[in-house]
Amino acid sequence: IMIKRTVRGATKHAYKRIAKPLLFKQHPDGVHRRLVKVAKITQKTPGIRRLPKLWAYQSPLLEQDLLGIHFKNPIGLSAGFDKNIELAPTIKSVGFGFMTGGSITAENCIGNPKPWFHRLPHSKSLVVHAGLPNSGVDAVAQIIQGYPAGLFDTMPLAVSVAKTNSKQTVDDETAIADYCHSLTVLEAQGKAAWYEVNISCPNTYGGEPFTSPDRLEQLLSAIDRLHLSRPVMLKMPINKAWSEFRELLEVIVKHDVQGVAIGNLLHERNGVDKRDKLDSKIPGNLSGKPTRKVSTELIKYTYAEYGDRLVIIGIGGVFSAYDAYTKIRAGASLVALITGMIFEGPQLIGEINAGLEKYLKRDGFSSVCEAIGADHKKRV
Repeated sequence: IMIKRTVRGATKHAYKRIAKPLLFKQHPDGVHRRLVKVAKITQKTPGIRRLPKLWAYQSPLLEQDLLGIHFKNPIGLSAGFDKNIELAPTIKSVGFGFMTGGSITAENCIGNPKPWFHRLPHSKSLVVHAGLPNSGVDAVAQIIQGYPAGLFDTMPLAVSVAKTNSKQTVDDETAIADYCHSLTVLEAQGKAAWYEVNISCPNTYGGEPFTSPDRLEQLLSAIDRLHLSRPVMLKMPINKAWSEFRELLEVIVKHDVQGVAIGNLLHERNGVDKRDKLDSKIPGNLSGKPTRKVSTELIKYTYAEYGDRLVIIGIGGVFSAYDAYTKIRAGASLVALITGMIFEGPQLIGEINAGLEKYLKRDGFSSVCEAIGADHKKRV
């Protein structure tokens, strides 16, 4: 434990003082592309591939069972980082308790015109305008199939599914068929622990059509007819008032859906730090710190009314153990992130898990399960 703590501390210092300044001088599109290329090589290299395990941290207090799935810890990788699910061994080694790959679509998609990302260092945010680039469900299913049989035993894999970003899928009937085709392929393969249906990607042709109650009803009715054997969760928008958000939840709980991930990117740019000059001509929506408060509030409201029916994954602005613990106490059973790791370094996952253990002990909890929704329980 002491060795791992020392390694995490040294990595944090090196990332902050050396790696991050160098990386942040480069365009984030190129950084992400090169990172994926390097990780694909190193995760196959004996010796080197074991090094990230020194960042990881596990504790019995962090383990839990949800929806018939065992989680070693509650911290996961959110969809959008490993778009083609090519980096699963590396993600597991870093210490994530689960990962969400994708989003993937029925057809191959090159995404929106580049650049896809714009960095906002003072705001601790990225402007994201990728547009669901991925190799298509058939190609990604082959990648998943190529992994060792036990890879996902202790790091469950969720696959995020969206509609192909093209003019051909703008109408609802075609879009729904697109979702259903991907889910059918994944179901036949049987590797995913659950499916995350992404209804809230804002950077695509047709926008977010299934974030209105009537159209969401059509989509979920079609998914119900697939009779999927794995749990289904929905990736939710966070750009709606609670009254509108609640209308979507009312539709969701009438269908064979077990959870919600709260949530996706933020449209509103008022929270951007004035030191980050963000030209209105730069397209995209915000990740990271600007999403923290709004996502946590929606988690609180959702848990208060639907916590007995829906598992909640908290996403948005997680840069520390405190941020993760706040979302857990608000009602999230699991917490996922991307931007925090980009800004703080790959050792962050171990730091968060170690910090969570301390918070649980401080507050007298014998398991992370007991802390879920604790703020609401206290008010009651």
